[in-house]
Amino acid sequence: MSVIQQGTATLRKAKKTTVKTCLDNPFVFQWKTIDGEDMHFILETIEERIKHTGLKKIESPRRKKRSLTKKQTERKCDAGTNEFPKEEAESHQQKPGWTDISIRRQLAIGVNEVTKALERNELLLLLVCKSAKPAMITSHLIELSASRATPAGQVPRLSETVAPLLGLTSVLALGFKKQSDKFNEAIAAIIPKIPALEVPWFQYKTEESMAYADTDSSENLEPEELAEVLGDKLTSQKRKHTESNQPDLSNVILQPLKIKKLVPNPNKIKKPPRKKKKAFSA
Repeated sequence: MSVIQQGTATLRKAKKTTVKTCLDNPFVFQWKTIDGEDMHFILETIEERIKHTGLKKIESPRRKKRSLTKKQTERKCDAGTNEFPKEEAESHQQKPGWTDISIRRQLAIGVNEVTKALERNELLLLLVCKSAKPAMITSHLIELSASRATPAGQVPRLSETVAPLLGLTSVLALGFKKQSDKFNEAIAAIIPKIPALEVPWFQYKTEESMAYADTDSSENLEPEELAEVLGDKLTSQKRKHTESNQPDLSNVILQPLKIKKLVPNPNKIKKPPRKKKKAFSA
């Protein structure tokens, strides 16, 4: 800080406030929340299907080793000779990891895994939990799933329902891959319940999204028949998509970027210094 000396008094120049200019996105993305009967139907369908497959992650128990005296070890060895074979048998029966790896590969669990699967265009259906905070954790999946014509929706209480069944602490995003024979019936039943996403630069209707929209008229079909119809449409749409890969962009309206000015730490709040832990003398 520069100081100007005028006789005995000193004057200090005020610091200029630093302003950072950046470009802001003019579009606002929001999930369409699925409420009411559709939400309960989706959760019950997924819960029933996961219980039927028996997919679960088994974690190895963590035990703290404590140093025991000789007398305690002798007592445990004498009293618990019959208990060790039971514990060993249980540990051999339940190995740590997923119960069925082939079924696990048909799902994309978590935001990172779902994002990679969407980039590779491997998903048939995407479900996101509403409890994800901050919202920007899952907001990028809206335009990404719209660009892949993948049905996606935000389901409340998804993590509360699915995470305990899979043996996980939380599940913020759950994706079903295209080669998922164990979940075809559930996917076919859930897709008609999911509203279409609204992305400004995808105002046109692609052929793939029209195929999913046609499933609304076939709600009266049984899940097995609906899964077959959905599989046939996907194969036909893949052929058409390879033939004509250029969508109609006549209805797309470009919008200018917004210029946003940011003032870092406007209130000039300083972080409190960390207190050092004092070592207690014995």
